[in-house]
Amino acid sequence: MLNEGESSPKENLEQSVMYKMLRLKQVNPQPRVGLLPDTFDVSLGRVQTCPTISEFDDYASEFPRQGMPFGLPNLDDDEYRVLVQWLAQGAPMPVDDQVSGQLAAQIDRWEAFLNGSSNKHRLVARYLYEHLFLGHMHFKGSGDRAFFRLVRSATPSGQPIDEIATVRPYNDPGQTFYYRLLRYPGDIVAKTHLVYELSDERMARYRELFFEPDYQVAELPPWEPQIAANPFKAFRDIPPASRYRFLLDEAGYFIEGFVKGPVCRGMIALNVIEDHFWVAFLAPDGDSPHTKPAFLEEMSDYLQIPSAQGEDIPLIGVWRNYREREHQYNERRFEHFGSKDAVDIEQAITEIWDGDGKNPNAALTVFRHFDSASVTKGFAGDYPETSWILDYPSLERIHYLLVAGFNVFGNLRHQLYTRLYMDFLRMEGEDLFLSFMPTTHRRTIRESWYQGMREDQQREVGDIDAWLTKEFASGYSTGDPQHEFYQQLFKRLAGVLKDQNDIDRCQQAHCENADAIAEKRRADKAMQRVAAMRGTVLAAFPEVAFVRVRLDEDPDKDLAYTVIRNKAYKNVASMFEDEEDNELRDFSNDSLTIVDWLEGAYPNFFFSVGIDEIERFADQYAALQDREDFEVLASIYGLRRTNTAFWDTADWFQDQYLREEPIQAGLLDLSRYYTWR
Repeated sequence: MLNEGESSPKENLEQSVMYKMLRLKQVNPQPRVGLLPDTFDVSLGRVQTCPTISEFDDYASEFPRQGMPFGLPNLDDDEYRVLVQWLAQGAPMPVDDQVSGQLAAQIDRWEAFLNGSSNKHRLVARYLYEHLFLGHMHFKGSGDRAFFRLVRSATPSGQPIDEIATVRPYNDPGQTFYYRLLRYPGDIVAKTHLVYELSDERMARYRELFFEPDYQVAELPPWEPQIAANPFKAFRDIPPASRYRFLLDEAGYFIEGFVKGPVCRGMIALNVIEDHFWVAFLAPDGDSPHTKPAFLEEMSDYLQIPSAQGEDIPLIGVWRNYREREHQYNERRFEHFGSKDAVDIEQAITEIWDGDGKNPNAALTVFRHFDSASVTKGFAGDYPETSWILDYPSLERIHYLLVAGFNVFGNLRHQLYTRLYMDFLRMEGEDLFLSFMPTTHRRTIRESWYQGMREDQQREVGDIDAWLTKEFASGYSTGDPQHEFYQQLFKRLAGVLKDQNDIDRCQQAHCENADAIAEKRRADKAMQRVAAMRGTVLAAFPEVAFVRVRLDEDPDKDLAYTVIRNKAYKNVASMFEDEEDNELRDFSNDSLTIVDWLEGAYPNFFFSVGIDEIERFADQYAALQDREDFEVLASIYGLRRTNTAFWDTADWFQDQYLREEPIQAGLLDLSRYYTWR
């Protein structure tokens, strides 16, 4: 991409593929109105190539319109000039910022904490590392966007970091190592930005969870996959209640791990989940066996994930073995619920973790956007068709299956078993959710989630019918227990949901946000009409659309919304089916969720609407009947790939994202931006 030979301004440009790509776009500008020509293939599955410097002239002759930025408007002259001047100077990179004295002191404290010499310190540090290795560590109150990775280094604190690279975080490092905090050098991109906060309060919490309890660590666990890949064996000495509390403290981080981690390259983990669902958790101080050491010790073999078998997992026999383990675990898990007497739903709901009245991680919403996904705190959107209630073993295995244990370069068998095993974990969460429903409704509810399945797939789901037979929560008074349960859930989690003003569930005037400015209330009311849309008409809509509502004052005060398309499925257990196939999709139940923030790392379309146009925009949106109608709407308020205002609008959304989430935000990815043919 850059000149690798003798450096001079002329040579730095003549020998740079990047410069030639930029120049190719300038001399062959793309259309500034209408649709892109058919010669542009912007699909994700297209064959992609990048010529070497010696091949570039032939490439430019064959593909004159494929310069940079590909398939998006030309850079303006000033932006183009800045890049060319930078390349002519040899593309100098900024010197890495030195951390401040305050940050350096915090790094020293944390590295000293993580490298304690006792067996207890070493075991706890290993547990923390295996859960935090993918994250971007940020020091609370540091006042900047400095992020760090927790790594294993061959060198101790005070020396330059020499990272020890292994495929998985629980692989044997092969030598003496030290936990270090390495400055993250690159630009922060939203699709992989997974933030975990470090602070004095966090360290005190770790001491409370992992060092105040009285337990001994006689010896450290080995690195063999059969043990190292199984957290219920490797970390059995650490009290399970402490491990669960650790996960709950930042549950959003751990659920987001499989959304932003490498497992979501493609559809390995994503076509196993619905487009919109809520996640809640069993309370850590309840009487469930999920945090009882004896129960987990007994069940540890049944909780093994496929990566414990290594890469060369046999195709024959192994999956049947895993299925049997899962069924035996579920039978033992059900014994606890089967032994309990039914209680009124108002008492049963206390089995759900309430976030201790203050932790927003107690309520999560997951959105799937076809081949990407996002997680937000709180219960966003209308009442979902299904939800998960997770306990400690489920949450821990989600992390080890999809994050710690996943190898993006692994063979097909590894990826196949990862996808299949996630079916078990999804159904565990669904079954706990179902256990709060009256037995008279459970089968009907579950069958609505698994329509159109083959006989062998139905047997897989039906093998755990015990979960349908035992009454756990009573006192429902209507024919819609799911809605009643959601109402009880909102009461239970009122302490962490109190600030939530949801557009989708706020169809009445009394739901208005009284604290908002008049323009915000006006825009919210208009967008409620869009949120009410349902059905097959949504098939023409993009997965994620950003809407800017201009207030004709300071652009920084303009409003931002996200319109999210939720596709409905007859079931999500069919791994090899075409997702848009009529046999799998339930188009009539497609819906929209609208939130008043920017949600998702891959916006598919931008709208820009003046506040005085917002009612007309909403009315036209709500009246759409087909794809042609949507294209008319897009031509009035949208920004196609050819629109000359595209980059200004993209910059505004990027800036708005940083205003909304100064630490959590990252660069948005426009590679999935919508086009029509």
